[in-house]
Order: sequence, then C-alpha cells, then structure tokens
Amino acid sequence: MEIRVDPDRCEANGVCVGIAPDLFELDDDDVLHITDPTPPAERTADAESAIASCPRAALFAAE
Repeated sequence: MEIRVDPDRCEANGVCVGIAPDLFELDDDDVLHITDPTPPAERTADAESAIASCPRAALFAAE
C-alpha cells in the first residue's frame, strides 16, 4: 500500500493527523505531508481509517 494525497482536494482538516500522527503531518502553512507513504503492515488499519475518514476524499491508496 502507498498512501497518496490529492493536494487540490485537501483542505488540511487534520482528521488524518488525528488518526495516525505518525503517518501524516500538517506544516505551518497547512499543507499535508505524508511522513510514511508506505506504512508497515501493522499500521495499515490506521492508514485505511484515515483514508476513509478524509472529509474531502483527498487521500487514497495506490497498490
């Protein structure tokens, strides 16, 4: 799994950061950065939860 973000859709709501702060972070300009785009298997469930919870559907998983 590789996590990706569509920067045109992302509004920096931070829902993903709240779910998996080790995988996502917002910088001082409210730009989302994926800190671990290919999380280990034990973090997959949180990554999937963050993707599903994104209010703007800006996150997605690529195989």
